[in-house]
Amino acid sequence: MNPIIQTDQLTRRFGDRTAVDSVSLSIEPGEVFGLLGPNGAGKTTLVRLLNGILTPSGGSARINGCDPITDGDKVRAQTGVLTETPSIYERLNARDNLRFFGTLYNVPEADLDRRVNELLGRFGLQNRANERVGGYSKGMKQRLALARTLIHQPKILYFDEPTAGLDPEAARDVTELIQELSRQDGRTVFLCTHNLDEAGRLCDRVAIINQGRLLAVGKPEQLARDLWQGLWIDFVLQAAPAADFEQTVRAVPGVTGVNLDGLQLAVQVTAEDAIPGVIAGIAASGALILRVNPREHSLQEIYFRLQEEAVS
Repeated sequence: MNPIIQTDQLTRRFGDRTAVDSVSLSIEPGEVFGLLGPNGAGKTTLVRLLNGILTPSGGSARINGCDPITDGDKVRAQTGVLTETPSIYERLNARDNLRFFGTLYNVPEADLDRRVNELLGRFGLQNRANERVGGYSKGMKQRLALARTLIHQPKILYFDEPTAGLDPEAARDVTELIQELSRQDGRTVFLCTHNLDEAGRLCDRVAIINQGRLLAVGKPEQLARDLWQGLWIDFVLQAAPAADFEQTVRAVPGVTGVNLDGLQLAVQVTAEDAIPGVIAGIAASGALILRVNPREHSLQEIYFRLQEEAVS
């Protein structure tokens, strides 16, 4: 399967400042991909480059095989962009907003009303569809903006801080809608955020960026193993083990570290497939296991570790 978004050393400079610095990415169709970084890290600039709004200073990008610069209209016909600012017309009602943007995207007139009604229903706006948007809450405006991104049925959705400034309930609603769009509709989602909890719930893979440079790309669990050199497993034992217990556990293939503190045992292994051997080794030593938990590092821990390494 060919990548739907691909960049090769993509770069954008503004005078002496490099906003996007030699970024190479490959994103598969249907993937939820998170770009994580602080404000000013280059996330929004990258989205603009991928949509042909900005011209790169170097490198290249391909969106479903098209160049965003030479094939800009083709690219934008396949993408929908949602920012933290809803970008809708507050003097119009919701129905007229969707009709207007549908016309801009050349949605056939014969299909337009059907699509508008479907989106109004899907995003819970049907009952207030004929009210001016200026009277909507911020959460409702963001739901309408999300509906707007779908009016032309794009293959790729870019969400740039989609829950910024929303109250917790509205943010949850938008997050659930994004999950639905990616999991049920099979669209590719490119999520720019500094909300790490949001990214952890939504994303298949993440890229962490700072000052325009990618620090790491991958699944969170793999990034954690790369950063902390292996996987730690925490055990709770029922009773104190024999004197040679630690030596027995260290001898198990794949074990790289052992830390025993009373009934609390921590074992470091090279990979998950070593865990059954560790459990068998503990059982063979005569020790009884009450609990076993692979230790997981949160996306927040991964993010801050990488950001700290970048500035050290």
